[in-house]
Formats: sequence, structure tokens, C-alpha cells
Amino acid sequence: MPSRSSRPVSRTVPSTDLPPRPEGEVLWVHATSTERYMALCDVGNRLKTARPDLSVLATWEPDMAPPPEAEGCDIPAGHLPPDSPTDVRAFLNLWRPDFCIWSGGRLRRVLLRHMREQRIDALLVDLTEKELPSRTSRWLPDQRRRMLDGFAAILTPDAEVQSQLQRTGISPDKLQMAGRLRISTSPPGCNDEELTELQGVLGSRPVWLAAQVRPDELPMVLEAHRIALRLLHRLILVLSPDSYGGLNECRAALKDSGLQYADWDAGDEPDDYTQVLLADKDDLGLWYRLAPVCLMAGSLHRGREGHSPLDAAALGSAILHGPGTVRHQEIYAQLANCGAAECVYTPQELAEMVLHLSAPDMAAEMALAGWEAVTEGAAMTDQLIDRVQDLLDLREERNAAS
Repeated sequence: MPSRSSRPVSRTVPSTDLPPRPEGEVLWVHATSTERYMALCDVGNRLKTARPDLSVLATWEPDMAPPPEAEGCDIPAGHLPPDSPTDVRAFLNLWRPDFCIWSGGRLRRVLLRHMREQRIDALLVDLTEKELPSRTSRWLPDQRRRMLDGFAAILTPDAEVQSQLQRTGISPDKLQMAGRLRISTSPPGCNDEELTELQGVLGSRPVWLAAQVRPDELPMVLEAHRIALRLLHRLILVLSPDSYGGLNECRAALKDSGLQYADWDAGDEPDDYTQVLLADKDDLGLWYRLAPVCLMAGSLHRGREGHSPLDAAALGSAILHGPGTVRHQEIYAQLANCGAAECVYTPQELAEMVLHLSAPDMAAEMALAGWEAVTEGAAMTDQLIDRVQDLLDLREERNAAS
């Protein structure tokens, strides 16, 4: 299916510059945070492998900054319209979604009423206690049950939310405990024979990886490695630039650095004297598995977008990064909160963290925390995909019978 994605801009939908509704099924996802937006786009992308005719329409809250481009969201349509009958009808008539995944709170009564009337199935996911809709009046009937009953199911990571919703009269059959909605990953593979061979060649030598390094980050990375080598002479750096063009710049910098290096892309293999192993980004799946410590570069200067650390975390690396993680701030914050990632600002700090994590137990502790965070997101994603598949299949059967 050709991509309809473009960089989202702040706007209210419907808008004349958006494409018409595509043919086939339309899954509408609504996000209340950037992290949820990225996770929902990931869900949509994975659903499309089983349903090639599916298109994903994405909306988000008015107070959110325009989310970054994300594979899986074909139509990043922007803000929802005001919650008035006229605007809601125009939105639903324009897109005619087959299904909706609404993440978090910020529910809209008029919109949900029209969705019920048009028999648009919907899931409410990742609902936390602070996002529960409040009762409008102690003296009037509680309207929350009617508003929430329109959802086919409500998935929450919070047992207290489940209890409160049951007290409002929501059927227990509609309530389901689930993990937090997190972006998941399918990490790259590697050649197992090469991995085994390199593990034998390197033996007990400590290894760290600098992945996706930009040319202007080379001085900091190489300086940090020099500092670390003074105290850990057998340390080896795997240096992987962010582009194929960057390989030549790395070669030039390494020749001037005085460091002993092997050029993996040119067919070299490391030996006992190798201090740096230069490798292209096609083999990152191999290096993530080989190196217990990974610097996610592209982040060493403020204001940079950075790269997602999820593949490295899923494959067992402790994560280091710089302050430039604009595009993936919430993911890095999640990993930092569970002790799986550390931010460094200078060559000295980078060297100190590499040395600190050269102790296997220290790197393993960080790596385990990162792996647990990533697998939690993967389990929730799988659970959500299965539920959406089932409900879309039921909708197809219902439409065929009518």
C-alpha cells in the first residue's frame, strides 16, 4: 500500500488539505500523549501485515505538539473538532471509521454518543486513575456508565480504575487488566555464526558500541574511548556511523586518532591489538547482541532528534545517550525511570559510564531493566492487536449478514 504519511502539522480536522477517505477498512486511533501516539501507530503498522487493505487515521489532543512521523499512521489528521453535534457528524461522515482505539482519558460525550448511534466499535485503552471522567453532580444521575458503555472493552493497567468502573455499573465482562500502552519493537536479526565467531575472538574483552554516530560526534566518542583506555587497556569500541557516507569520515578520523582499528566493512577482523572496530549500520543487530553497553548517538548535542533505543534495549544493552532526544523523549524517560538508561554530556562522563558498566553485573542490571520495560510494551501490543483483530472480524461478519 503506498504511504499516505506526511509530517503532521497542528490543525483541526476535517481539513481540505487532507486526502479523501481511502478504500477498505479505516482504523481510527486517538492519542492523548506523544508516547501513546507512537505506540498506536506501531499497533496500526503491525495490524496492516494481516490486513493489507487497512488504513490508519490518527488524531491527537489540541494541547499536544504535532507528533513526529511514525510508520503505520497513514493519515495524521491532527486535532479533533469541537465536541458539538455538527462538527462531530462532519468528522464521522468524512472518515466513516470502521473501528476506534481511544487511549487514555479526555473523553467527549457528544462524540461517543454519535459513535454509538453509528455503531462504530471502539476500545478504550491505557486508562489511568487520574484520567477517569469525574461525576458532574452528586445530585444528578451518574452519566459515566452510559458514556463508557459504548466501548466494546476497557483496558486499564490500574486495578483501582477497574474497581471504580465496576461501581459505576460497567459490566465486568467489558473490563480487562492490561499493561501500559508502550511502543514495542521487532529488533533486527543477525548472523548467528558471525556472533559466535566474534564472541570467541573477543573472549573476555570488554566491548561497548557507539551506534548511529554523526560526523560531528566523532571527536567526543573517540576522546571518551581514549580516556577509558587509560584505565581499561583491553576495552574495544564498535563504532557504527549513522550513514554509509559517514564510514569514510570515520575512517579519516580514525587514521588521525592514533587508535588501532579494524574495518569490518572492508573485511578486516579484530585482533588482540584492535582498539576500535568500524562497522556499518546494517549489522546493528549483531553489535547490539555483542556489546553489553550501547551509546545511542545522534543525541550528543542538544536539540537533536536522536534515535529510538528500543532495539538495543530489547537485545540486552545498557543504554547511554546525550541530551538530544527530542523525537524519543518519552521512551528515554521511561527507560531512565526504570534504571535502564543514563544521559551523558561530556567525553569524561561518557568514559566514566563506560568504565562503570564494564563490570558485567552493572551492565546486566541496566540491561535487564530495559528488557523488562520493552517486553511489557510488546505484551500489551500483542494483546491489543488480538482484540482489535477479533472485533474487526466480528464487524465484517455482521456487515455480511445485514
